[in-house]
Amino acid sequence: MLNYSNVAQEIGVSVDTVKRWTTILETSGIIYLLKPYSNNHLKRAIKTPKVYMLDTGLMAWFTKWLTPETISQGAKSGQFFETFVVSEIIKSFYNNGIEPPLYFYRDTNQKEIDLLIEYDRKLYPIEIKTSANPDKKMAKAFSILKENLPEQEMKLGNGVILNQYPQKLWLAEDLGTLPISMI
Repeated sequence: MLNYSNVAQEIGVSVDTVKRWTTILETSGIIYLLKPYSNNHLKRAIKTPKVYMLDTGLMAWFTKWLTPETISQGAKSGQFFETFVVSEIIKSFYNNGIEPPLYFYRDTNQKEIDLLIEYDRKLYPIEIKTSANPDKKMAKAFSILKENLPEQEMKLGNGVILNQYPQKLWLAEDLGTLPISMI
């Protein structure tokens, strides 16, 4: 989550300076600011963007997590995996000449949906897990959208859990899993 004031205080510069640097990093394709999804019916939604690095190799260099073993087995493996998946999805939209219609959801109760793709008046929720054993409990936060989005405003598409299981699976009528090799 990007908090300009915290960053400014941490490094000893003004908030305006942090915002300018962030704009430069974003324009250069080094970071991507994923906007939060909100509407009138999701009143508890947090409105702060998340920052993703678009190059996980550069992310590893900056964090000094330099070996594949450290990244895959370390405490930050889930964050590296999520960053990789989100950055690949972002790049696939850009490579097709499309501004990524991507969001995330997080509320004041800490319920979170990793990624939301808005396409053709539908909202597709995506959960990203390092697991090779996907389970529909991993998508329990999707119910927030089912309960709070009126169908006339935005239809809810099938949810997906992106994971490391080697093939597609259906866990429910409206919930599938995809291996990351398919993104």
